[in-house]
Amino acid sequence: MNRRLTLACSVAGAVLVALDGTVLMVAQPSLQRSLHASFTGVQWTSTAYLLVVASLLVFAGRLGDRYGQRRMFALGMLGFGAASAAVGFAPGIGWVIGLRVVQGVFAALLQPATLGMLRAAYPPDRLAMPLAVRTSAIGLAAATGPLVGGALATWLGWRAVFLLGVLPALAFGLAALGREAPRATTAGLDLPGALLLAVTLASLVHALSAPGATALPVLAVSAVAGAVFVRHERRTARPLLPPGVIGAGPVGAALGILVALSAAMFGTLFAETYVLQRGLGLDPFESAVRSVPLAVMMIASAPCCPALLRRWGARWTTGAATVLLALGALTLSRATGTLALGLGFALLGTGFGTVMVAATHVVVRQVESTAAGVAGGLQQTALNIGPVVGVAAATALMDAGPRTALYVFAALAAAAVPVARALPQRAVAGGALDADAREAAVRVLPGDPARP
Repeated sequence: MNRRLTLACSVAGAVLVALDGTVLMVAQPSLQRSLHASFTGVQWTSTAYLLVVASLLVFAGRLGDRYGQRRMFALGMLGFGAASAAVGFAPGIGWVIGLRVVQGVFAALLQPATLGMLRAAYPPDRLAMPLAVRTSAIGLAAATGPLVGGALATWLGWRAVFLLGVLPALAFGLAALGREAPRATTAGLDLPGALLLAVTLASLVHALSAPGATALPVLAVSAVAGAVFVRHERRTARPLLPPGVIGAGPVGAALGILVALSAAMFGTLFAETYVLQRGLGLDPFESAVRSVPLAVMMIASAPCCPALLRRWGARWTTGAATVLLALGALTLSRATGTLALGLGFALLGTGFGTVMVAATHVVVRQVESTAAGVAGGLQQTALNIGPVVGVAAATALMDAGPRTALYVFAALAAAAVPVARALPQRAVAGGALDADAREAAVRVLPGDPARP
């Protein structure tokens, strides 16, 4: 499969998943009325999907490393399209929830592959631009998703929301089918490790997304399962996570930044919604209009990131973008007028769009192509857990007031700035790297012991 088709497939898969989440959010009231469902039932249409995706992403990435990224992408897209069509004809809320679980399994298969295919198709020094195109497309999907979902739900009903992506999923899934070059790895699947990691992540996401009396015991389950997982990974001969992937400074730092920044971003958006609608008295549409600069700048900033990476390196690019996001949250904490609100949202979009490209570039580039699926799974896991943490934190902080929550998220983003020091420096004249960059640029081999 040539590079253009690979990029098109990667973008299509990422956009399809991004659209699925945003359009469903708008269509949920229509779904609830049509199926006479409870609020709890409607909530589980999203929660069940999220739990499955978060728990399977890394294992799905390992499947791609072993059996081929294109195969996993094709299987994920075809299965996702078929499950979406089935949801569109579901007779009751129980069927919708069950089929959303199935949809989540296939979404988990295709998401790491969208990054793994790019890592296999492009040399490391040309990887930033495809990632920027992918990020801009995700931003566009996030911006247009509520509008598309609202229009479909209003004119054609909620079922049309799920049927929207069926044909694109089938078309790109079929395009990715075909013979694939033999894999250079025979990495083990580590089923016990995959199960332990799935329990850890699913318990964590469930405790954070549905807080209540059961949250603490579920968090305890997550902590115990996580500790057992770490112990298992250190002792098994063929671990799920290649030794050194997490231990590599740049990869761990980039993943931490993605979690922190996505938590700050989505926590800020959650709290700011209450500022706009309850504090300033705006209706939902007026609130959406005020936030348009966020989507615009996220789409515009991503293509600029490759040039920044070449000139300044991941360390300074990510650090500066993190500062912009923190300033955006701080600006919104005090903004009341249209210009101030627009500036705050624009700073958020610029910072997040740039960090998405820069940090993802570090995660995917720092590992060998034979471990690209695991790297993609880790990146997607970070971007799934971060928003859950952010929204849960915003919910807990609302008693202190939404503007207080915005100060907290600005501080969270600012706290991530020093972490960017662990990311690679830029190349200096002659293509040489400084001492820190040489150490950061050491590739992580799937079977090698962790490097100091």
